[in-house]
Order: sequence, then C-alpha cells, then structure tokens
Amino acid sequence: MGVSIMIRLGIVGTGRIANRFASDAWQSTNAKITAVFNPHTEHAEAFGKQHNVSAATGNWNVFLEQIDAAYIASPTCFHAQYIKMLIDGGKHILCEKPMVLNKHEAVHLFQAANKKNIILIEAIKTAYCPGFTALLHWIINNDRIGEIRDVEACFTKLENPNGRELNNRADGGSMIELGTYGCYAAIKILGCDYQSIRFSVQRNQKGIDIFTKLFLEYGENNKTGLVKSGLGVKSEGEMIISGTKGYIVVKAPWWLTTHFEVRYEDTAKCEVYDYPFIGNGLQYELQYFLDRIQGKQTTDFVTEQESIVLAEIMEQFLKEEANYRKSRW
Repeated sequence: MGVSIMIRLGIVGTGRIANRFASDAWQSTNAKITAVFNPHTEHAEAFGKQHNVSAATGNWNVFLEQIDAAYIASPTCFHAQYIKMLIDGGKHILCEKPMVLNKHEAVHLFQAANKKNIILIEAIKTAYCPGFTALLHWIINNDRIGEIRDVEACFTKLENPNGRELNNRADGGSMIELGTYGCYAAIKILGCDYQSIRFSVQRNQKGIDIFTKLFLEYGENNKTGLVKSGLGVKSEGEMIISGTKGYIVVKAPWWLTTHFEVRYEDTAKCEVYDYPFIGNGLQYELQYFLDRIQGKQTTDFVTEQESIVLAEIMEQFLKEEANYRKSRW
C-alpha cells in the first residue's frame, strides 16, 4: 500500500472538458492543480486566472517542471503527441477519450509507458462512476438475467452546426466525439474479441457524421452489440443489456449511471438500483488515477487491452470515412 502524498497535477488544454475537470479536481484530498499548458499562452493564462492555477504557460518545459502527472484535454488529434512528450518527461498520464485513433499508436504508447513505469489511463468517466461500477459488479456476481447476448447503448446530443464537432474532419463527428462511451460499455460487457464490425453513417453536407450506428458481432452464441452516437440526431440515451432470462435497463443518461433496473418476463419482478453522482463525475476518474499512482488501486477500470481495441474501432471507422470522402470529393 502506497503512502499518501500531495500530487502536483497539470492540465494540457483549456477547453470545455478541461474547465469541468478543474471544477471537479478540488474534491480530491491528495492532488493540487499546479500548472496548465496551452501553446497559445493567452488561453493558458486566462484558464489559470479562472481556476487559480499559478503556473499557466505556453512553455512545455516550464509546465513539466511544475507537475508530477497530467490530464490531457487537448483536441484528440494532439493526444498522441502530448502522451509521448509526457512519457519522455517521466510524468503519469490521464488522457481524455478517445485516447488515440490508431491501434498501432495505442500499442506503441502503452509499451513506452510500461517501459518507464508510467501510469497511462484513458479517461472514460463512465467507467469510474459509482453506478456503472455497481452495474458491472452486479453482472459479474449475478446470473439472474441468464447469459448476456446483446448490449445496446445510445448517446446523442444536438451540437451547434457551426461548432468544431460538426466542421472538423480530423477529430469531429459523432463517432469520435461520443462513440467511445458506447463502445467501451459493449466491449466491457461482451468482451474485446468481436469478430466483425459494421458502421451505418448519416452525414452533414460537409461529410461529417451526425449520427452513426456501430454493429458488433461475436462468434460465440451470436452475441451482438449496437452503439448509437449522434450530434445532429437526438434519441433516448439509455442502455439495454439483454439476457436469456431477463434484461437490464440503464436509464438516460446511461453514461452518467445513477439508476438501473433489472427486469424479467414477469413484470411484477423488478429490481431497482440507485447510486449518487456528484458534480461532473470527473472526480471519480481523477481519484482512481491518483490511487494508481500511489499504488493504492490495482483494478483496471479501463484496461490497456480495452483502450487498444477502442483505438482499433476508431481507426476502422476513420478508414471507412476516408474511403467514402475519397469517392465523393
């Protein structure tokens, strides 16, 4: 068991998620945000003033000197670059999802981190919140819904058509923005060893996906997964886990799991579970990250293999989108 020490935490990036993270990070008793980095120094300084962060800089070396670990909240296309730089600097890393968009790159980064005993974790906040961990615990320790054969997870929201998410082909679109959540849930429950994957995509006039359905098929007992992600199409944000004896409904928003119900053929039988969810939920992943650094936590909420498979899924999606655009433009 490690000894609790105050960990100096840095933030890479100053956008919306970085602001939410800074708002939640105060809830940790053994970490302090000591630095923020943005290559545009004025953005770093504005963020530092807002969140009372003393070292707000566009100088990478100055940033490294002030931290023991970092949370990466930059645009996705820069994640790999910053992860490499932090590994080289000997700093532990919590990287916002999707961590990277290429399987080979994910494998290489984990190998580099492991070689230097660096903690590298993908920040999928759903994985660490009390309700979702309780759901997984229920699935592992109960067989009342029988064998799980299908997982359906939907996450949609309506974004500004003029915003980055619906105008940037490099890291915009609903699949890259939201798909990690549903894909994580599917592979966490059904396994990483899917045998086939298929995408059905609806796009805006710029060719960026506004609604994507992802289908996973497993050879064993024909298990299936369906992930729906949308930035321009709205749907019910629930997750349904289907078994041979019953099913589980995780009410919207399932990715901020506070409530799930176990249901059966006999509608009189229904088990209801409720769990608290504090703030933006980012403090849960932060505390896990800090516990890993200090040797207090050994359970992998998001495993290395899962992050690599998630990168592989994103890579396959982007390849298909590139082929589509090539054929149209």
